Amino acid sequence: MRYNLFENQRNEIILLARILLMILFIISGWGKMTNFGGTVAYLDSLGAPMPMVAAGVAVVMEFFVAIAIVVGFYTRPLAFLFALFVLGTALIGHHFWTMVDPERATNMVQYFKNLSIMGGLLLLGITGPGKYSVDGR
Repeated sequence: MRYNLFENQRNEIILLARILLMILFIISGWGKMTNFGGTVAYLDSLGAPMPMVAAGVAVVMEFFVAIAIVVGFYTRPLAFLFALFVLGTALIGHHFWTMVDPERATNMVQYFKNLSIMGGLLLLGITGPGKYSVDGR
């Protein structure tokens, strides 16, 4: 007999997971949106292609899509899309393999943090948003 200690709280835990996965992005997206010029300049300094467009994509993903995931709106497809976005930001923003310490060490942690977040997003894309969501209604 399989017994899962947390099965009775499945929906609450999925809601908590959505919030915890996205809180960093909502805060960061708000900062990018309210300092858009600085975001464009930063992305330009990283060598991001079309920094103005990249900044716009970052704001949409990190703020608006993150809020959609928190409330559970189109959760599955947006979680998969967000996983691709996080991979892109890891490759563009945290290319530790081209750096020397201490910058290398810091960016390696950030790169693998992004991969960990991708894991959570992929899992969310498979499990779905749970009961406490727009999708669940």
